[in-house]
Amino acid sequence: MNVLKKTLSSLVLAGLSLVMTQSVFAEAQVASNSDVAAETAETKAEAKTMAKYAPKKGELAPVNSELKIQSVNESFAEKYPRQYESWKATEKSTEIAAAVELDPRMIVMWGGYAFAKEYNKPRGHFYAITDVRNILRTGAPVDANTGPQPMACWTCKGPDVPRLIAEWGEEGYFSGKWAKGGAEIVNSIGCADCHDTTSKDFEQGKPALRIARPHVLRALDAIDKPFAEGDRTDQRAAVCANCHVEYYFDKSNVNNVVFPWFNGVDVDNIEKYYDEIEFKDWEHSISKAPMLKAQHPDFETWLQGTHGKNGVTCIDCHMPKVQGADGKVYTNHQIGNPFDAFESTCAKCHDQSKETLQKTVADHKKDIKDVMLKLEDQLVKAHFEAKAAWDAGATKEEMHNALQAIRHAQWRWDYSAAGHGGHMHAPDILLKVIASGLDRVADARTQLAVILSKHGVQQPIQYPDVSTAEKAWKVMGIDIEKERKDKETFLKTIVPQWDKEAKAKGLLLNDMPPAK
Repeated sequence: MNVLKKTLSSLVLAGLSLVMTQSVFAEAQVASNSDVAAETAETKAEAKTMAKYAPKKGELAPVNSELKIQSVNESFAEKYPRQYESWKATEKSTEIAAAVELDPRMIVMWGGYAFAKEYNKPRGHFYAITDVRNILRTGAPVDANTGPQPMACWTCKGPDVPRLIAEWGEEGYFSGKWAKGGAEIVNSIGCADCHDTTSKDFEQGKPALRIARPHVLRALDAIDKPFAEGDRTDQRAAVCANCHVEYYFDKSNVNNVVFPWFNGVDVDNIEKYYDEIEFKDWEHSISKAPMLKAQHPDFETWLQGTHGKNGVTCIDCHMPKVQGADGKVYTNHQIGNPFDAFESTCAKCHDQSKETLQKTVADHKKDIKDVMLKLEDQLVKAHFEAKAAWDAGATKEEMHNALQAIRHAQWRWDYSAAGHGGHMHAPDILLKVIASGLDRVADARTQLAVILSKHGVQQPIQYPDVSTAEKAWKVMGIDIEKERKDKETFLKTIVPQWDKEAKAKGLLLNDMPPAK
């Protein structure tokens, strides 16, 4: 009996001990979870705070040795042949349309900026590296420390960019001249720009969408669309925001890329942000206006348009699901005009015929182009009138408001002109933007007329003949033949060295596409 009592007592004590242990463990676990939750909340709060302004010195992303980027596109050809071959088919988009030669007004509007030398209409992703090497804007550097452009000019061009940012950190990547990346950035926009190619999901054939450029993640945080928390629709659109966006190079830091979305993505709020930080891309060579150069705000206009508001993404229209000859369905990576794959794109939502929709889009494009050219004509005159005012002795104080009006008017033109397919994404938005640009250039020219009269200048002034690109380049002081000759030398001497070095590193498996 005593033995039984002792045994029962021992069991009771053991049970109490177990309960107490479990209780202590549970309390510790709760405390631990609370700490983790608090730390996560604190991290999110810090990220949200940082998302409201451009990163300062010391706040850029450091080296990330855990992030692995497989940048060689050909390495995925065997496992994903349909996707790879359709991506490679963007090489069929070979046409180089010289926009500034077709419309010489641009040479005047971009006076003093490299875009006045050469600006071409876009072509296939396959040529992203080739085209940035060839364009006159990147100059003719002779080594890693020369040339007119910063490293940031590579940032949209391919998956070697996030690879380098991970390896060097943002400060290490963005510091220095464009030529520094010549032997490193050799793979055009491809697989690892949008997919986590090292993940199990990707290995299993799932999309595994990922953004590996820190500045893009910060920008999405700024508009309360954090990538990691986005649904399928948000993420499918956000990967295109790696490149198809407005951005600027932050000269107050290390020329790092920043998206100016802190007030919003529309033309007025981006302008407001630029004005608040007193940013300018350059000073115009003849009007002396502090100018802004829009890049390609496609994501922004898409967000404001009917497709964006209804959850129809870039992927739905430009990378539809198609059926191969073997009956298997895959995502077509031959990014191009949705009308080229009408049954898999537009017809999924619209019941109108292809011809009807094509006419509607063509009408939108014509309407926008017509008013856009009117704005260009007014801007060209405004720049020359500002020059006449300076030549007549106008002061900075007299010219300030007129120059700001020129800045704002041309920003609205560029926001509308620099995008790809805005007449399809948001034609109503573009027409409103251009209309506001016409208002502002009218303000500028009215103010300039008063200044010119005050200084005794007869009006209208004599406007130079800029009816052809050759005439416009001459008027704007651009020696285009020298620019072309220097570029030719660069392509024959420096670029082969880059390719040889890249091949030795295993970064470049095949020869680059030809120059033209």
